[in-house]
Amino acid sequence: MDLYARLNILGGHSVRLPRGDLATAIRLDNDPISRAKSWAAQGADVIHVVDLDAAAHRDYRNRAMIDQLIKEVELPVQVAGGVRSPREATRLIEAGADRVVMGTAAIENQNMVWELCRDLPAKIVVSIDVRPDDEIAIRGWAVNSGRYMEEVLLEMSDAGVSAFLIAEAGRNALLEPPNVGILARALTAVDDDVIAAGGVRHIDDLQDVMGTTADGKRVKGVIVGREVTHGRFTLDEAQAVLATGPPVRDAAAQEAAEEPDPAIVESAQRYQMLANELERAAAQARNSAQRMLDGEVARGQAHGLSTVGHIRRSQQLMDEIAIDAATQRTT
Repeated sequence: MDLYARLNILGGHSVRLPRGDLATAIRLDNDPISRAKSWAAQGADVIHVVDLDAAAHRDYRNRAMIDQLIKEVELPVQVAGGVRSPREATRLIEAGADRVVMGTAAIENQNMVWELCRDLPAKIVVSIDVRPDDEIAIRGWAVNSGRYMEEVLLEMSDAGVSAFLIAEAGRNALLEPPNVGILARALTAVDDDVIAAGGVRHIDDLQDVMGTTADGKRVKGVIVGREVTHGRFTLDEAQAVLATGPPVRDAAAQEAAEEPDPAIVESAQRYQMLANELERAAAQARNSAQRMLDGEVARGQAHGLSTVGHIRRSQQLMDEIAIDAATQRTT
């Protein structure tokens, strides 16, 4: 798993956003390039630069500095913030950026994402801020998009997006644990790289993210920043954890732990499978409706047929749950 070091730039300065908004920005230093070099020296694998002026105000005053940063830092540099057009994405890649990250623009203009993935293969990353119900928030968490994580992941994956940054909208990364369930659902939906972008509070959270799996897939990266500058841990400590791998529980402790009733476990698994199938059916139905409204009738009908399959599987699971319940009442 790669360690991405976040570098927020606002008005030419490196800043920390303790509450995730510009009004609370705390200036760290006046030399973002030196800070990026420091991240590299401390052991980061990738520098994740966020141009806050471009993202919030469409002000591209920091771009010349970012171009210089890309040239001077001997690590891959991923640039986010204000990437709203093919022209700007192409310009950043030509300047040497390893990849560019799109957020709201990708959700609102999917055709542009398809074109960019065609013209800049393996260079486009989509950032998704997810509500607890899996609805995607856009425009700095200010607006609910009406679209949900799975459907967007599937569409963007089809377009050729190289990776997804997954974060929980509204979460305070210094106080609240990461929602590994969201990461697991993202891993289930696509085979592309999933990167935990919401931060971790401490080393234990980092281990939890590392240990998150779904369908044999793991999270491919984690973005850190505030946790390190706040003194929660160092990049050296984080890299030591990544080198060790996910924690392995003590075998004796596992054997001593009370095992749950296998029948209850099986029932719980069916309920979880039912929830997953219903969520997929809803996502496909919404996707079908939107495709048809956009004039893509054939693709809309294809998604509609997928909805039918998920509903049929849901009914099968409900029948199995009913049989389980009847059996448990008679024993």
